Amino acid sequence: MASRLLRGVSTLAAQALRAHGPHGAVATCSMASGGGVPTDEEQATGLEREIMIAAENGLDPYNMLPPKAASGTKEEPNLVPSITNKRIVGCICEEDNCTVIWFWLHKGETQRCPIVEPIISWCPTNWPTEPCR
Repeated sequence: MASRLLRGVSTLAAQALRAHGPHGAVATCSMASGGGVPTDEEQATGLEREIMIAAENGLDPYNMLPPKAASGTKEEPNLVPSITNKRIVGCICEEDNCTVIWFWLHKGETQRCPIVEPIISWCPTNWPTEPCR
């Protein structure tokens, strides 16, 4: 029993001695170089970085914000961004309606919702960093 106790104490003493540097000072290890924890902007890379830059420039790369609605006329249609030649569009015609009217919107076409009839137009975009033109 005493030998186990002495062995445990010697292990703890060895660990404590290893924690000190050669001159008796405590050796510390820091993950961040130059003063603190890096911010999200400093350590973001790849697509995450592009999305953060787009958000700083006022773009909505994941379409999380409500779309900016125009008047829905021929002169000022509601623009639907797309990176392909067609996109499926859903229209909730009335505020308290629980049914979505779905229809396809093709490149170069302007269509109307079958119920409420606002004019909707396809527009090209280079997702995620370029807004609808």
